[in-house]
Amino acid sequence: MKLEKVLEEYSLSRYNKPISELDNTQCYVMLLDYVKKQLESAPQVEGKKRLYYISAEFLIGKLLSNNLINLKIYHEVKEILAKNGKSLSEIEEVELEPSLGNGGLGRLAACFMDSITTLDLPADGVGLNYHLGLFLQKFEQNEQKEYPNPWITDDSWLEKTDTVFEVPFKDLTLPSRMYQIDVSGYNGKVNKLKLFDLDSVDETIVESGIGFDKKDITKNLTLFLYPDDSDDDGRKLRIYQQYFLVSSAAQMIIADLKEKNIDLRTLNEYAVIQINDTHPSMVIPELIRLLQAEGLDFDEAVSVVEKTTAYTNHTILAEALETWPISYLEEIVPQLVPIIKELDALAKTRSSDEKTFIIDKDNRVHMASMDIYFSQSTNGVAAIHTDILKNEELHSFYELYPEKFNNKTNGITFRRWLFECDPELTQFIDDHIGTGYKKDALELQKLLQFKDDEKALKELLDIKAIKKRQLAEYLKSAQNIEIDEHSIYDIQIKRLHEYKRQQMNALYIIDEYLKIKDGIYPERPITCIFGAKAAPAYILAKDIIHVILTLQQLIESDPLVRKHLRVVMVENYNVTKAEKLIPAADVSEQISLASKEASGTSNMKFMLNGAVTLGTDDGANVEIHELVGDDNIYIFGAKADEVIAHYKNSDYVSRTYYEEDERIHRVVDFILSDEMKKYGDEALLKAVHDDLINKDWFMTLLDFEAYVAEKKKIFAAYEDRMAWAKKMLVNIAQAGYFSSDRTIAQYNEEIWHLK
Repeated sequence: MKLEKVLEEYSLSRYNKPISELDNTQCYVMLLDYVKKQLESAPQVEGKKRLYYISAEFLIGKLLSNNLINLKIYHEVKEILAKNGKSLSEIEEVELEPSLGNGGLGRLAACFMDSITTLDLPADGVGLNYHLGLFLQKFEQNEQKEYPNPWITDDSWLEKTDTVFEVPFKDLTLPSRMYQIDVSGYNGKVNKLKLFDLDSVDETIVESGIGFDKKDITKNLTLFLYPDDSDDDGRKLRIYQQYFLVSSAAQMIIADLKEKNIDLRTLNEYAVIQINDTHPSMVIPELIRLLQAEGLDFDEAVSVVEKTTAYTNHTILAEALETWPISYLEEIVPQLVPIIKELDALAKTRSSDEKTFIIDKDNRVHMASMDIYFSQSTNGVAAIHTDILKNEELHSFYELYPEKFNNKTNGITFRRWLFECDPELTQFIDDHIGTGYKKDALELQKLLQFKDDEKALKELLDIKAIKKRQLAEYLKSAQNIEIDEHSIYDIQIKRLHEYKRQQMNALYIIDEYLKIKDGIYPERPITCIFGAKAAPAYILAKDIIHVILTLQQLIESDPLVRKHLRVVMVENYNVTKAEKLIPAADVSEQISLASKEASGTSNMKFMLNGAVTLGTDDGANVEIHELVGDDNIYIFGAKADEVIAHYKNSDYVSRTYYEEDERIHRVVDFILSDEMKKYGDEALLKAVHDDLINKDWFMTLLDFEAYVAEKKKIFAAYEDRMAWAKKMLVNIAQAGYFSSDRTIAQYNEEIWHLK
C-alpha cells in the first residue's frame, strides 16, 4: 500500500478526518503513531555479545525527522504533507525535545547510539528518565533564571515496560521501572535506549524556580539531571541517582544473561559495558556485589568485571573527575563500601603512588581511579586529550597500564547534523558527488575536485545565505530580535564554562564597541551569537551570561553601534536550536584554553556545515587543523605545553596583563562602566571584572591580543567571497573523518569486539 494511503488511514482512524483537515499537533501525533509502529516491527540488532553504553546523559534531540530519515521516508512524508497543505518543519515544532542531557557528553552518547545501530552492532543505551531535565533557561533582567523543563506527555517516543528491579539503599529499597525508546539506524534496524525511573517521582514538589526538597528521595530521584550540588543534600542526591542508574543497569545485564542460561563467569564473552565519564563508575563495585551474590568469589568477580568494563574519560579538569567522601557512601550505599575498600587494597598492591589510590588520605573515593584499575580500557576523546592524559593528568596510571590507554576521537552523526538540519547542503553534495558519502563519510573528500569550480563555490555561498536568512527569521519569531542576514555570523554555542572562555569573546565585543564609538567601523557588520546554559550553582558562569546579556541590551539601545555590531544570546539553547544555528554560521568559535577542552563536537558540526574555525590548538581543533591545513582554519593563542607549564610554575598573573596592556585595561574596566551599569547589576558585573584581574584561572587575558588579531584576519578573509567559499568547501570535504560511524568502528575493533 502506498505510504500516502497508509497515512491517510492513520489520520482517519485516529481523528476521523483527512490529513488536510488536521492541525499541526494532530499531524505530529499521527506521524508519531505511524513511525513508532514501523520501529516496533523493524528488526532488532542481535549478536552473541552486547554492548551496554551507560551514561548519565543522552541528549537525543527531537526524534521525528531523525527517524523519518533513518527509515528512508523523510522526503516522501514531506511531499505528502505538502500536498495536503502541511509543512513538516512546522509540524516538527510541536515535538518537545527530551530533557535527558546537557551538552557535549549527552549529545555524543546520542550520536554514538545512532552510529552503533547503523553499523549493525547490538547495544543498549542505559540512562535515567529525567522528568524535568537540566532546566529551562529564561532571561530576566539580563540574568539566567532556571525553571522546570517537562517533556513527558501521553503521546511520546517513550514506552513504559513491565520490567522492574529493586535497588537497595541503606534505609530504603526503590523499585526501578524501565522505560525504553527505539533508536533507529540508517540500516533500517533498531536498538534500545533504556531509561530507568521511579513511579513515585512527583513533579509537583518543585517550588519556585527549580527548588525542591532534596531529601525526599522517593519523590525527587529522577526529577532533574545534575541536581544542584552546592550543599550536602544535593551531593548525596547525585550519589542516589548514580547508584540507582548503575544498579538497575547491572541487574538488567545479569538478567539478560541468565535468561540465555549463560555462565556468569563468562560474562565478558557476552557483554561489554562502556562507562561514559565517571558518573556510572559505581557499576564496577555493584557488578562485583551482584556476581558474588550469584556464587562467584571476590577474585573471580573482579576478574570478570575488569574484562567486561571500559572507561571513557571526557575531561582534563581535575575538578570534573568525581570523588566522593566514603562517609557519603556509607550513609547511602553501605553494601558497596567493603567492596570499594577491597578494590582499594588490591590497587595498592599494584602501585604505591598516592596519585593512583582509589581511597585517598582524606577518605575520598576517586571514581576515575577505580575505573582505570578495574576495566580493560581507558580512552580519551581527541588525540591531544589522550596525550595529555598519558603524559600529565593520568601519567602514573599510564606508566602502570600503558596497554589500557587509547584514543577515540569523538564524532558526530551526519544523519542529524547534515541531512536533517541542512537539506540544501545535503542536496548540493548529492548532486556533485553522489550519495555514497552517506554510508562512507570519507567520500566527502570527492568534493575537493570542486575547490576551484566557481559555479559550485557560488552555489555553496547561496546555500549559506539561505540558512542565514532562515536563522534571522527564526530569531525574529522566537526572541523578537532582528539581525542582518548579510552580516558575518560569528557563533559560539556550548556549555557556559570559564575554560570555554565566552568571557574572552565578550571582551572582544567590548573592544569592537569602543572602536565603533571612536569612529572605527568594521568593513562588514558582525553578529556575535551565543547559546549556553550555566549550571545553577556555577555563579561565575551565570555572571558571564549577565555580562553578555548586558552587552546585548547596551548595543541594541545604541543606533550607531547596532548598525555594525550585534550581540544575540539564544534563550534555552538545546539540540533543536543548534540545528538552526550551525548551518547558518560563518565563523565557528572554538576558543577554549589550550589543554582544557577534551575534544569538542560543535567544532565538527560547524565544519561539516561549512563554517570556518577560529580556535586554539585544543581538543579536536588540532585534528581539524591537520585535515584542512593552515589556509582553512584560524588558530591563535598559547599552546598546550605553554599552558601546562604556567600551571606547574604558578607564574601566570592576570593583573600584569591588565596593568601593562592599555587595550586589555580599557576593555576589562568597561565591564564596570556607567554604560554597562545602566543595564546590568553592578555586583554581578564586578564579579566578572574582579575575577579577570585577580584570578583568571583559564588565562583569558593571556590570549586576548592574539584572539583579537586572529579575529581581524578571519573577518578580512571573509570579504574575498570566492576564496572564503573555497575554505568552506575544504572544511566540508574533510569533515568525513569526524563521523561517529568512524569513531564507533574504532571502539568496536579495538575495545568492544561485538562482531
